[in-house]
Amino acid sequence: MTDDDPACCAASRGDRRRASDDQRPSRNPDEAIELTGSHPRRTAPTSEDDDRTRAMVRLDGGTFTMGTDSDVGFPEDGEGPAREITVDPFYVDKFAVTNAQFLEFVRETGYTTDAERFGWSFVFEDFVNETDHDRIVQNVAAAPWWVAVEGADWLHPAGSSESVLDEQNLLKHPVTHVSWRDVTAYAGWMGKRLPTEAEWEYAARGGLCQRTFPWGDELRPDGDHHCNIWQGEFPEHNTGDDGYVRTAPVNEFEPNDYGLYNVAGNVWEWCADWFSADYHTTDDYSHDNPTGPNEGTERVMRGGSHLCHRSWCNRYRVAARSKNAPNSSTGNIGFRCVVDAA
Repeated sequence: MTDDDPACCAASRGDRRRASDDQRPSRNPDEAIELTGSHPRRTAPTSEDDDRTRAMVRLDGGTFTMGTDSDVGFPEDGEGPAREITVDPFYVDKFAVTNAQFLEFVRETGYTTDAERFGWSFVFEDFVNETDHDRIVQNVAAAPWWVAVEGADWLHPAGSSESVLDEQNLLKHPVTHVSWRDVTAYAGWMGKRLPTEAEWEYAARGGLCQRTFPWGDELRPDGDHHCNIWQGEFPEHNTGDDGYVRTAPVNEFEPNDYGLYNVAGNVWEWCADWFSADYHTTDDYSHDNPTGPNEGTERVMRGGSHLCHRSWCNRYRVAARSKNAPNSSTGNIGFRCVVDAA
C-alpha cells in the first residue's frame, strides 16, 4: 500500500464539476439542510414500543476502544491512536436503508436527491450499461474506473436504462447514489438521525475489542465469506466469489454479535461527523460522546464497500475511515440510522 488516497472508495463531486452545477436550484424546499454544524440533532428518546425502533437494535452504550494503533491503514486517514470512548445508549438500524425504504420516502415527500438535481452521479465503469455509454460525461483522473453518468441516481444506479424497480430483489438492496444531505433528510423524516462516527464504530465492533473485522481478525474464518468486497484483481476483474459483484441484499451474510448486518463491505455508510485526520488528537476532542470538529469540507464514511480490496483500498476494516463531500453521490455509498434511547 502507498500513502496515496485510493479513490476507489468513492468519487467526489469535487473530482468532476460543471459550472452550472452549483446554480441548479433544488426542486424541494426541504432540501436546504444546514451543513455548517457537526453535532447531530438529538432525536426524541425512544423505547422498544416506539414504531421507529422496528428493525433496530438497542445498544446500552458504555466505554470501548475506538481506532487502532496498527499501521495497516493509511496515515492520512487518522485511524489512530486507539483511545477510550464512551457513548450513551442508542438504537441502531440492523440493516442499511434499502431501495424500498427510500422509495417510500420519495413517494411520501416528493424529495429530489442531489444526483437528480445535478443530473448525474458516479458509477463504477464496468457497471454502465452499453446503452448508457454515450451518457458518460467524464472519468475521474485519479481513478478512471469511476465515471460521471448523466441520468444515474438512486433509482437508476447504473444509468437511466436500469431501474431498481426492474427486479423485485433490488428493493432489498441498500440504496446508493445518496449524498450526505439526502440521507440526513431521510433520517429527519423518519424521526431518526445519522450515527456519530463513535456510535458507528461502537455498533460495528459488536462488543469485540480491537479486532480487525466485526467478526474477528481473520477475513475468511474457516474459508467462509463474511462480507461483500472485491474478489480478484482490482480493478480488472471481480470473480464474485462472495456471491456478489455489485451490492448484496442488506440481510446477506452473518450479522455481528450486536445483530447488525453488513457493517463491513457492501456499501459505505455516511456518519454525522465532519472528517478530520487529527481532530481526535487535540485537546478539543471529547472522549465522551464525541461528535467531531465543528466544521469541515467532507463528511465521514465508514465500513467499506463491494469495491474494496486489500491491494488498493483496505478500508473494510472496522477501524478504517474515509470521507466525501456532503453533496457527493456514488454507486457504493449508503447509510443506516440511529435513535437516542430513553
